[in-house]
Amino acid sequence: MLKEILSDTKESMNSAIEHLQHELAGIRTGKANPALLDSIRVDYYGQKVPLNQVASVAAPDPQLITIQPWDKGVIGNIEKAILASELGLNPQNDGTIIRLPIPQLTQERRKELVKLVKRVGEDAKISLRNIRRHANEEVKKLEKSHDISEDEMHTKQEEIQKLTDKFVEDIDEIISSKEKEILEM
Repeated sequence: MLKEILSDTKESMNSAIEHLQHELAGIRTGKANPALLDSIRVDYYGQKVPLNQVASVAAPDPQLITIQPWDKGVIGNIEKAILASELGLNPQNDGTIIRLPIPQLTQERRKELVKLVKRVGEDAKISLRNIRRHANEEVKKLEKSHDISEDEMHTKQEEIQKLTDKFVEDIDEIISSKEKEILEM
């Protein structure tokens, strides 16, 4: 039972890290990155589908993303989806390929993005603390029902805390790395 609690806790914390990385991939830096378009859904024959399921997305150079639809009939829908997104990018359509020039970020915009990254990181830490609290409650329940001793409970809670600390360090590294990426000129 205790191993299950630790295993579930670790799995949940890994999911929180994956979610953080997914969130950060959508935050624009000064460089072109196809992951920037991961959140875009395109109207494709009445269905909303991810952009990467209707087109090939590439970043041939640091200031440009290219989108090549497999079906030329969907090019207008892709353009509309990009314009409707909150990315603030202006697609250039030549009938076969869409080019998305990525403008340089101003220093002010970079600072705003760093604040956003920190907020997303803090949300991830809150998620970890909630996972830790839940795991500790499960361990306390086992102790109250006399399935484990009080010493075992404290030992497991220390293990859960060490696990949480490790994941918080991972989040700090991820956030720091993203901040450097944003602030690079």
